[in-house]
Order: sequence, then structure tokens, then C-alpha cells
Amino acid sequence: MANLLDEVTGPVNDNGRDVHVIDRQLPVEIGFGSTLFEIALWVTIPVIVLLYVFIMGATLENPLLVGVVGCLAGILPGVIFIFMKISARNYFRQLEQRIQAEASNIDNFLEQRVQILQNVVGLVERAIDLDKDVMKAVAALRGGTVNDGNRSEVNQQVNRAFGRLFPQVEAYPELKAHNAIADAMQQNNYLQREITAARTVYNSRVTQWNTDIFAWPTKMIVAARQGYTTRIPFTASAETREMARSKFF
Repeated sequence: MANLLDEVTGPVNDNGRDVHVIDRQLPVEIGFGSTLFEIALWVTIPVIVLLYVFIMGATLENPLLVGVVGCLAGILPGVIFIFMKISARNYFRQLEQRIQAEASNIDNFLEQRVQILQNVVGLVERAIDLDKDVMKAVAALRGGTVNDGNRSEVNQQVNRAFGRLFPQVEAYPELKAHNAIADAMQQNNYLQREITAARTVYNSRVTQWNTDIFAWPTKMIVAARQGYTTRIPFTASAETREMARSKFF
């Protein structure tokens, strides 16, 4: 059988393809087959035992005892599956807390960048007339906190502000040599790397969640009954994606 994907003969897209993160949560759904599976765990063996007793009862010394013991033993798969579902539900709750913790780490780094930006602006604005857009961004960030709702917007505002602020600082050698400002620039670069690393860990947790909620039967059944949906990994803004295509040097 020939390869389904043949890198030699194509087809290929000479224009390339830009991949986007789909901003949609998919619900976990199960059909009647899953319900039938759970029912079968409880009734299959007892039914077989009862049929055996019914057919072979005349040859058994104590058919009633055989039937009772067989039925009790037959419900064990159903009981075991209950404990498996409890374990799966606890697993999802713990994983959800880990995802929250990773998201919080990103927020902590973002808040540190906001604080650095405000400190640098406080030092620089006394020496030069700062770009109005920088001041607007700083004003918008004062007194705010980072959360799930505004995380992306805060990050974009900080990136825009630093993108306008540092070129102005570069134009003034006396400011560039200022120890506090130089340290802030280094801290900003460090925090940017930390945010990237934290996003990678966050995306790994999200991938783990999105994979496990569709692991049939136990986890998928639990996820569907709990109303879980897939989670959306980190998404770069259109502005960031466009800047990545620019020439830097």
C-alpha cells in the first residue's frame, strides 16, 4: 500500500500556511453506547450466572447458593468502575488546580513587568518628554490586576509601552547608562523569557486536559457527566504575529 502522505509527489503548498489557535471550547459528549457499557458492567455476569443456574439447576447440589454467589461476584465490575470514576473525577479536579496555578504564574510575571514599566517611566519622564502612547498605556495599567479576562490585553499594553519606551531611552546615553534603568531593561528581558517558559508549561497542562477528557471509557464518561469542555491554549495576538514577520536587523 502506498503512503497516504507522500512528501515526494505532494500535493504541496508553495505559499505556506499560517496556523492559528482555534478559539473554541469543545464539549465532551457520550452516546448511548457508554451508558450501555456501564449497565453491562452490572448485569452481564449476573445474567449469565442466572441463565446457567436456570439451565443446569437440576445438576447442581445447591443452585440457590450458586446463583447468589455468582450474582454478588458479578456486580464487582460495576463497583470497581464506580471507584474508577471517583478517581477520575479527583484527577480532573487536581489537574484543574494545576492549570490555575500555571496561569497564576504567568500573571505574576506580567504584574512584575507592569511594575518595572511604571518604575522606568517614573525615572525617565523627568528627563525626556515621553511618547503620549507610553503614558496612556502606563495610566491604563495603574491600579489594575491581571486575571483570565484581561491577561492578553495587559500583555499587549506592556509590550507596546516597552516597544516605544526603550528606543527613546536608547537615544539618550545618560539615561541608557543609568543603573536603575539598565537593571530594569535586563529584568524585563528576563521576565519575557520566564513568561514564555510559563506559557509552555501552561500549554502542556492544557494539552494534558484536552487529551484526558476524551480518554474513553472512564475519564470521558466522567468529563461528559461533569460538563467539562476543552481548554484553549495560549494564543498570540494578531499584532504580535505581524511583528514576528518584520525585519529586526
